[in-house]
Amino acid sequence: MNRIPLLLAWLLCAAALLPAQNGAISLDQIWLSGEFRPAYPNGFTWMADDRYYSVMEEGKGIAQYSVEKEKKTADLLDFTQLSAPGLAADAIESYAFGPGEQQVLLTAAAEPLYRYSTRELCFVADLKTRSVRAIRPGQKVSLAAFSPDGSRLAYVFENNLYYTDLATGAETQVTADGKPNAIINGAMDWVYEEEFALKTGFAWSPDGKRLAFYRFDESRVPEFQMALYGSLYPKEYRFKYPKAGEQNAIVSIHIYDLASRKTVMCDAGRETDQYIARIRWTPDGSRLGLMRLNRLQNQADVLLADPASGASQVFLTETSSTYIKEPNEFTWTFLKDGGLLWMSERSGFMHLYRYGADGKLKYPVTEGAFEVDEVAGIDEPGNRIYFTSTESSPMERKLYSVTLEGKQKTCLTPEAGTHSVEMSSACRYFVSSHSTPSQPPVARLYTGSGKLLRVLESNEVFAAKMAAYTMGTPRFYTMPLPGGETLNGWMIRPADFDSTRRYPVLMFVYGGPGSQEVLNMWTLGVGMNYFWFQHLAQQGYIVACVDNRGTGGRGRAFRDCTYADLGNLETQDQVSAAKYLQSLPYVDAARIGIFGWSYGGYMTLLALTKGEGVFKAGISVAPVTNWRFYDTIYTERYLKTPQLNPSGYDNNSPINFAKNLKGHLLLVHGTADDNVHFQNSMEMVSALVNANKEFDSFFYPNKNHGIYGGYTRYHLFRKMTEFLKENL
Repeated sequence: MNRIPLLLAWLLCAAALLPAQNGAISLDQIWLSGEFRPAYPNGFTWMADDRYYSVMEEGKGIAQYSVEKEKKTADLLDFTQLSAPGLAADAIESYAFGPGEQQVLLTAAAEPLYRYSTRELCFVADLKTRSVRAIRPGQKVSLAAFSPDGSRLAYVFENNLYYTDLATGAETQVTADGKPNAIINGAMDWVYEEEFALKTGFAWSPDGKRLAFYRFDESRVPEFQMALYGSLYPKEYRFKYPKAGEQNAIVSIHIYDLASRKTVMCDAGRETDQYIARIRWTPDGSRLGLMRLNRLQNQADVLLADPASGASQVFLTETSSTYIKEPNEFTWTFLKDGGLLWMSERSGFMHLYRYGADGKLKYPVTEGAFEVDEVAGIDEPGNRIYFTSTESSPMERKLYSVTLEGKQKTCLTPEAGTHSVEMSSACRYFVSSHSTPSQPPVARLYTGSGKLLRVLESNEVFAAKMAAYTMGTPRFYTMPLPGGETLNGWMIRPADFDSTRRYPVLMFVYGGPGSQEVLNMWTLGVGMNYFWFQHLAQQGYIVACVDNRGTGGRGRAFRDCTYADLGNLETQDQVSAAKYLQSLPYVDAARIGIFGWSYGGYMTLLALTKGEGVFKAGISVAPVTNWRFYDTIYTERYLKTPQLNPSGYDNNSPINFAKNLKGHLLLVHGTADDNVHFQNSMEMVSALVNANKEFDSFFYPNKNHGIYGGYTRYHLFRKMTEFLKENL
């Protein structure tokens, strides 16, 4: 279901009451008031007939709007008229239409599980009768989804898969062996959700007669434990977390037949130490597709399983000398002719390929020295595919369309910059949120052929407000490496820049495989950090960023050169970038600092321990300090296992080079980080103390990898700002 982010109107109104004073940017404006958040169109959902979209009016109901007439055409549901235990009109948080759009799934009181998944109270409302039914009244379920005919609703409760007959209210339990930290049915374990961006672990067949689902046997996976503070005796939180080289869950795919109430297991091969990265039914429901990856993720197979017996056959296989790039929703799409649309880097760049029903490659749909970034939509009746790519520049994203035969490629959003696109359900329309560093996001509605219909959100008020602040204009530059390669970078200089002065520089880094921080878009792609960087520029700092080798947008060779040796070339490139900046006549060569979070925190520690002493200070937030501490899927994709590649883990582990620390260090971590564990920073602290090195540290109790909530971010950025003032 395509969605546009909800309009933050109340933030915009509040910001209007906070005029800029002397053009200065304060930390409380960045992290407390919402002053620097642009507006977006009212949140809406495309309907099946994409000449219409629906909007949830908070606390009121769901309204239907006409795209062409640009006005409300119906009030579909009045929340105030619904009556069910635990359901209040102002507590409804989300909605989703069932097939035929006569029923609506409503959710309330959601609580997070991992990064994407939640559990919540669920209700199903009937648009005709205005009646509403609670699903497991008073109990929270996860991942609720209608069957294709709308007669049933499947969901996960306490690690088991269920469905309810919406006509009778009868509930059927599909699995019964679910158990916390042991067996999961129909949902994902921590590492699949985090690294494959998966949360739903079941799929209705197109005719609604079968349910395919994941089963995770986590019994052999080691547990990780964290202390949660706030009570006399801190609580202990335990969850299954497979670290590099350790045991993964055993994953199997099963198909449940609703009529016979029998379940078969799909044949995914004899090997159990592998991944099933995606499942998907063929359009006619005659087969279930399984995307299988081996443990090292350098071979991907698409299997087709018979839903009656579970027997399978290999449809296609792809291998890589390094790794298969992590799959996403559009890595594969079954077509109605029995063929497959497949994304592959076989040419050295990510492109689309068409396979026939026999599993044989027919032809490439896209070609060239650029990357297909995302598939925005597939219009089989209209014979067109819509995708964004880097064709104009690795630092930009534009929308293109092409026929399924790879002909008549057309750029639909030619304006320079970055276009974030949402296609309507039938690809008749799309919304593009377009921005550049000097232009906040402008949301425009187009026809599928690229004809502009109207502007949905101009952000003119926000742009005028930004103009009242004294901000440095971001500048893009290209930096040469000693070996002849070039790197893309940006720089923010003080608005009153004086070329005769010498300025301290803070380098911002992330640098992880496939990432990009140098983008031609609003805030340069670094989010709210951008305004902190502008705050620092107002204090007399230059802020710069360089995308090192291993990052994305420039093809497989540029990205995969760091394979099996993470941290090595990346650190060399950041050191080269620092030396390049030192050579500029307006830079104080003795005052170069570096800041990064997560992978960027790891890079910061390497810069201070293996960086030849070019950095005077560094801030490392939530860093990995030894890849042996991180999860299997991510780490082994880029480094193999510790058993196969021990030097790849040890040669660039900051804890092994603590004795070489040069420069002032601030180390920050949340104690309840379930992603990059607090263990990483504790081991770094031990190594630094054992090496008799001085450093500063600060830890946030019960905060996760994002380190947010209440005044937390405000506190963190105040602390980092003061650290830079004292040490850079």
